[in-house]
Amino acid sequence: MPSPRTPRPEPLPVSPRGRRRRIGGSLAAALALLAAVAGSGVTAAPAAAAPATADAGPTAAGLREVMFVGNNWDGTADVIEARGEFRRVGRVNVIPDREERMREIYLDPVRLAFFLGVRNGPGEGHDQFVDDMYATPDGSAMVVSRPSFADVVSVDVRTGRINWRFPVAGYRSDHMAVSPDGTRVAVSASTANTVHVLDVVTGRQLGSFKTGDKPHENVFTSDGLLWNMSIGEVTTALDAPWLDWTKGDRKITVVDATTFRTVRVIDMRERLDAFGRGDLSDAVRPLVFTPDEKKIYFQVSFFNGFLEYDVATDRITRLKALPGNPATDPDRTTWVNDSRHHGLSMSPDGTRLCVAGTMDDYATVVDRATLAPGPLVETAKPYWATVSGDGRSCVVSESGADRVSAIDFATGERVASVEVGDHPQRVRLAHVPADWTGPTTG
Repeated sequence: MPSPRTPRPEPLPVSPRGRRRRIGGSLAAALALLAAVAGSGVTAAPAAAAPATADAGPTAAGLREVMFVGNNWDGTADVIEARGEFRRVGRVNVIPDREERMREIYLDPVRLAFFLGVRNGPGEGHDQFVDDMYATPDGSAMVVSRPSFADVVSVDVRTGRINWRFPVAGYRSDHMAVSPDGTRVAVSASTANTVHVLDVVTGRQLGSFKTGDKPHENVFTSDGLLWNMSIGEVTTALDAPWLDWTKGDRKITVVDATTFRTVRVIDMRERLDAFGRGDLSDAVRPLVFTPDEKKIYFQVSFFNGFLEYDVATDRITRLKALPGNPATDPDRTTWVNDSRHHGLSMSPDGTRLCVAGTMDDYATVVDRATLAPGPLVETAKPYWATVSGDGRSCVVSESGADRVSAIDFATGERVASVEVGDHPQRVRLAHVPADWTGPTTG
């Protein structure tokens, strides 16, 4: 937990919905003990050489850098400052067509069955209205994947109206990624084992490719490739290690980002076995590349830690187990969608990793050279980690407290928090018009 010498903002009030637990005094004490065991923290890092704006794409004149925060259960996206105090700038309703979509669903028994399946499975009893979002290069629109509606839409940030809609194959849309030039967006169609690549301005499909079971995370790399990680079935109760084979065909599919032809398939099961960790799941969750794209750090289902993978030699080189919270229920079936830790980001200079310890209710900054964790910062079910606009902070979504917190890469301490909507998940750097304060309608 934060050092007593360093003040941090007071926690925000619990969501009035009262649907999620907050960290109590005994849990705070447990995390404090874990922090002491974990080590003395991280040393100061040099100032970031450049802002981490890869997610946001190129910046055009007349735009303001911000962050989009997807409030999954609300069907809204908060727009917050990308640095400093991270204050909220405005909010966008990403389901202005909700009544129309619901009519379609209720008239189709198969779609209704899948809609209810999303609600009672990955949605934890709630509809999933926004998973991921990016801005168009000119900042005029927000492109959003909406799992429960199985689509991707472009929402005009000034009017709140939908510019275009792309229904994905199957019955659920998931994680997205934007190309380095900001013109293309890849979206996982999780029930169809397919990734679509769309033009962000028109919504026209440019191509697609097949993946393993339940495609999840997508990453564009600078060498013209697109990586997809499939995670298999994460909503079943067959979570014992010996039943891991029931989770499906999980693999990393690497394609040419222009032709969408498969370049490489990585079966992480083989690499884990070779590393001597056949006990770990091969469902690759969030991952992050080093700045030179030579190494990958990734999380897997059920594991409180992460692994290091060398791209050139095609092998796992290091593993780091992070502290488990004594208050975390040991029953793996209670962990959200097979997650234990879900969320990784890296400082722009490549010296620090930021880890969201989802089911253990903390986030921590890890020294990449030694893999030593810093302070365990108390957070409520942190579900994502990204990098602030100035590159100085890791920004995590606290889905259990309806807030976003910024953690300084250099000190490992929380430096800001902002209240957002219901169940924030993905947080992305973006741009909006410089004078933007919110939609006029929608």
